[in-house]
Amino acid sequence: MERSLFTPIIEEGLTTLKINYDYKSDKSYLLALKEWDDDIKWEDYNEKFYMETILTSNLICLDDTKTRKLFEKYGLLDYLNSIIELLRKGKHFGIDCFYFKKKDIRFISNMHNNTLGINNRRHAVRSGGIRRHDLDEDEYEIIIDGLNLARGMSFKNAAAEIPYGGSKIVVQSAPVDLDDMEELGFLAYAIDRSHSFTGPDMGYPPELADAIKERFTLNIAGGIKGIGPTGTPTAYGVYLAVKEASKFLFGTDSLKDKKIAVQGLGAVGFTLAEHYLKEGAYLFVADIDDNVVKKLIDKYPNNQIKPVKSDEIFFVDADIFSPCAIGGIITEDRIPKMKFKIIMGGANNQLRASSQEEEYRLAKILDKHGILFQVAWWHNVGGVLAGWEEYENQENASLSHIIPKIERICTIKTRENLKRAKDKNITPTESAYKSVEELIYR
Repeated sequence: MERSLFTPIIEEGLTTLKINYDYKSDKSYLLALKEWDDDIKWEDYNEKFYMETILTSNLICLDDTKTRKLFEKYGLLDYLNSIIELLRKGKHFGIDCFYFKKKDIRFISNMHNNTLGINNRRHAVRSGGIRRHDLDEDEYEIIIDGLNLARGMSFKNAAAEIPYGGSKIVVQSAPVDLDDMEELGFLAYAIDRSHSFTGPDMGYPPELADAIKERFTLNIAGGIKGIGPTGTPTAYGVYLAVKEASKFLFGTDSLKDKKIAVQGLGAVGFTLAEHYLKEGAYLFVADIDDNVVKKLIDKYPNNQIKPVKSDEIFFVDADIFSPCAIGGIITEDRIPKMKFKIIMGGANNQLRASSQEEEYRLAKILDKHGILFQVAWWHNVGGVLAGWEEYENQENASLSHIIPKIERICTIKTRENLKRAKDKNITPTESAYKSVEELIYR
């Protein structure tokens, strides 16, 4: 039997699973439902039916006790409890799962917090990206990643000073077909049900936002036709924060002749590498796609760029490390072998941790090894600010509206955070969390 939250849903002909958690009372509550029939035409969403429409004449709603017995029936009670423990560790509000049987699309909305968004007078009370995973990937690891990203978004939104809680949508499915209105309609419905505004992340092209906005819902940003991909403003903010860290540690914000390692040359990493090269830095670069490495070298043939293997980038002899790919790459066993003086990049959840306490512990180990590290959500806010600008202002959105805010947050607030951490003899990561956690947890 497949180890998945969707197994009981699929086997029992249901569509929805809701796992709610209240961290203040430490109580969880489950619901399993059948909310729509298999023959629903999702391409008609928001034209012939709406988010609130009853889509079946055979509504099924299983309460907490019956839902837990369902997981027990399929030998998945321990797995369910492990997911609830993840919610507990991260103080998450819960998980909503929606299943589209015809195309085997498994939509999971990871909800961390909505405190900052509940009174914002918008449909969306949380924000966070939507990323796609293949169906053969391990669901448990996907959920861990999604929950960590959702938790990070709560704090990133607070740091970015925008009125939304944090979320992350993860979808297991085949690669998206942008011409398939049935698939896009279901995704739009589920996005609206999540009460989040989102934007395409790993596994989805930016054009997904354009296709969904054109026909179904405005609760998605980051397309080609709007303000543009969010990697560019994210990279700019990270670049500014790295310069502040350099000034704090080395006494100058100039990156000329600095040796910098960049992991991942995607939308953020490629642009960030360009900023570094234009200042005269020497780069070590790694990406699973050799073509993007070649593209960077071809574009800057007179600069010193050394490609290295993905598993070697952590240990090169460089001043600065900028992770811009997957999360969870800074582990306790890797830290002693790292030679960097600063780690600051665009990747979310760089520490292999599922709670603030675990992040604090790893941040202290980095500090003991002489590595200046600041949790990424404090300075990789450019993307969420761009998404917020597009969501709020739609066709009138412009990067020019948010560049001054990116510059203020990523320079002044980074400078203040590093100084505050030094004055209080704590890590910059702990200092960043303590400065905003009261806003989130009250």
